[in-house]
Amino acid sequence: MSNVLISIIIRTFNEEKYLNELLSAINTQDCGNYKTEVIIVDSGSTDKTIEIATQHNSRITYIDKNEFTFGKSLNIGCDLADGDILVFISGHCIPSSGSWLKSLVKPIIQGDCDYTYGCQVGRETTKFSEHRVFEKYFPNNSSIHQDGFYCNNANAAIAKNTWAQYRFNEVLTGLEDIYLAKEIHNNDGKVGYVAESIVYHIHNETWSQVKTRYERESIALQEI
Repeated sequence: MSNVLISIIIRTFNEEKYLNELLSAINTQDCGNYKTEVIIVDSGSTDKTIEIATQHNSRITYIDKNEFTFGKSLNIGCDLADGDILVFISGHCIPSSGSWLKSLVKPIIQGDCDYTYGCQVGRETTKFSEHRVFEKYFPNNSSIHQDGFYCNNANAAIAKNTWAQYRFNEVLTGLEDIYLAKEIHNNDGKVGYVAESIVYHIHNETWSQVKTRYERESIALQEI
């Protein structure tokens, strides 16, 4: 399939530290016949996030910080997107190679999956505990399609018509990716893991921030 437009959607809030590296890596992807656009959904950055996004010719939209949920911000970006395929990557993730994007969307292009997610690895500042988490959830071998409904929007892609059918849950405190993957899975859709699509995921969180993130995700997991 040629002339496919891929919309890459990035949620941001004060992501200046890695955003330039991320957008530069996106610009150097080997996309073949695919075209790309980058959409930034910002929730009130006060650093140089918007300046950096503008320098890279990204399309920028906003969500009020008081209205922010992970699902709602992604739905805003997806509504704005013109692409046939929607790709999600965290503002503090960096593709590890020029084949990241093509590998991630290939199962969707070929009709093997409705929703895919790629591998995440740490970098030099990643804590040992998070390295172990990455090893557990992102193995060396792909699973297309997988039996379960795990998914992670820090590095993921979905066919736009699939997203439009379900949309992300805007109430959950997190794990909107797993919630949507479960809905797709329960309706005989296909969710796949692409080990070859690798990003460096750089949290650099304090232990207090880690605790808050796990608490938030635990609340969401109860709903799922």
